[in-house]
Amino acid sequence: MLEEQPSREQLLLEIERLRQQVEDLKEEKADLEILLETTAEHSDTVESELRYRALQAVREGEIKLAQFLEAIPVGVAVLDSQGKPYYINHAGEQLLGQGVLTLNKVEDLSETHQIYVAGTNNIYPFDNLPIVRALRGENATADDLEIHQKGKKIPVETWGMPIFEGGKVAFAIAVFQDITERKQAETERQKLIKELFDLNKDLGKSLDAESDLTDAYGRFVPHQFLYLLGYESIIDVNLGDQVQKEMSVLFADIRDFTTLSETMTPQENFNFINAYLSRMEPAITRNRGFIDKYIGDAIMALFSDCADDAVKAGIEMLNILTDYNQHRVTVGYVPIQIGIGINSGSLMLGTVGGDSRMDSTVISDAVNLASRIEGLTKDYGVPLLISQQTLERLRNPDNYAIRIVDKVQVKGKSQYVIVYEVFDADPPSVLAAKRGNLALYTEAMSLCDRKQFREAGKLFEECLRTNPNDPVARIYLKRCRDWRSLLKGI
Repeated sequence: MLEEQPSREQLLLEIERLRQQVEDLKEEKADLEILLETTAEHSDTVESELRYRALQAVREGEIKLAQFLEAIPVGVAVLDSQGKPYYINHAGEQLLGQGVLTLNKVEDLSETHQIYVAGTNNIYPFDNLPIVRALRGENATADDLEIHQKGKKIPVETWGMPIFEGGKVAFAIAVFQDITERKQAETERQKLIKELFDLNKDLGKSLDAESDLTDAYGRFVPHQFLYLLGYESIIDVNLGDQVQKEMSVLFADIRDFTTLSETMTPQENFNFINAYLSRMEPAITRNRGFIDKYIGDAIMALFSDCADDAVKAGIEMLNILTDYNQHRVTVGYVPIQIGIGINSGSLMLGTVGGDSRMDSTVISDAVNLASRIEGLTKDYGVPLLISQQTLERLRNPDNYAIRIVDKVQVKGKSQYVIVYEVFDADPPSVLAAKRGNLALYTEAMSLCDRKQFREAGKLFEECLRTNPNDPVARIYLKRCRDWRSLLKGI
C-alpha cells in the first residue's frame, strides 16, 4: 500500500504534466529530424556529430521523463498503438505485480494480473479498462476495479488517455492508484450514517415515548399547570415549585349527589360521573381553561387569560347540562342540577407532598371563596354565581345577563362579599322574564339596601307576577316581610 495518497485534483494535475512531457519529447524529436534533413549534404563527420547530439537530447528527455514517472506516487503504464506494454513505473508494478511488460496480449491483462470488478469475483471486462478505451481514442476513468494479490483485495481508481501522432493513437497511458483509504473512509462514513440513522430512530422512539408519557401524565397533572410553572415536562417538576398568578377559579358541583348516588350501584355511579364529567370538560378547555382537579362529582377549573373565559365556560356548561338532561329523561333517568361558583384573584400554584408522593395544587383565599360561592347557589336556587372581583374583571359586563343577588358574609370571611347571578343559560322564557324585570329588580334591591322594605316588597311582588319562578325575588319578598315585621316589633 502506498504511503501517501494524492487527491483527485493532484492526480489530474500530474496527468496533465505527464501529457506535456510526452508532447515536449515529440516536439524535440521533430526538431531533430528537421535538423538532420537540412544537414544531409554535409560531410559524414558533421552528420555523425549531429546524430550523436540528437540521440543525446532524446536520451536526456527520456531520462527526465522516466525520473518524473518514477517519482510520482501513482502507477503509470503505457501501451503502444498495437496494445503492447511499453512502460510501467515502480508504483505501477507494486500494484499490478511483475510481468506487465512481458505480456504478449493486452487482452490477458485483467486475468493475468487479477483485476476484478470491485466487490465481486468477476474478472474486469477487458474492453472496459480505461487504458484499452484510451487505445480507441477515448479519455476514460473507472473506480470500480479491484486487484487481488497475496490474499489482499486492493481497490483501484484509474484514468486512461490517448497520445496522438498524425491524428492517430500512438500510445495509451493509464494512471492508477490504490484507493483503499478512500474506500475505508467511505465505509466508515456509511457506517457512521447508519449509526446516526439508528440513533435518530432510537431518539425518535425516546421522544415519542416521552411525549406519550407526558400526555399520560397530562391526564393527571394538566399541561397548562406545568406551563404556568415554567415547565414543558412532568419530569422537570420538583417538590415545592410554585408561582403566583392572577386567575379565575370555577367550582361546579352536582346538587344532592349523595341522595342520587344512593339509588345507584358503584358501577352505575362511576358510569354516571364519567358521563357527566366527560361532557363538562370540553366546555372548560374550549374557553382556554383547564381542570385542576376532580373532587368526587365536583370540578375545580382554572382560567389564566381573563374572567370572561371562566364565565363563558360556566354558561356553556349549563347549556350542555340542558342537553344532557334531555338525554337522561329520554332513557328513563331523572334530570340533575348543578351549581357553579366563580371568583377571581391572586393564586399560588405549586406542588405539595413528600419525596414519594406529591400533587399539584392551588392555594389562595380566592380559591376558598369560589368554593363558598358555589355553595351559595343552593341557598338562592340559581345555577351560576360570580363574585364582585370577577365582575370587575369582565371586559364588558353588558355582554352578559347579570344581576346582583346579595351581600353576604361567607364562612371563614370577616368581610362581606357581593355575589351576582349570571342567567344567560336560563330557559328562554325565564331569561326573557328576568331581562324584562331587571330594572324593577335592581330598584327593589337598592330599596332593600336603604331599608325601605315596604317599597322593595311591592317591586318584588311585581317581579313575581310576571316571573313566578324567580327564586331570588321570592326570597327577597319574604325577607322584606320578615324585616317589616321585625321593625314593627321593635
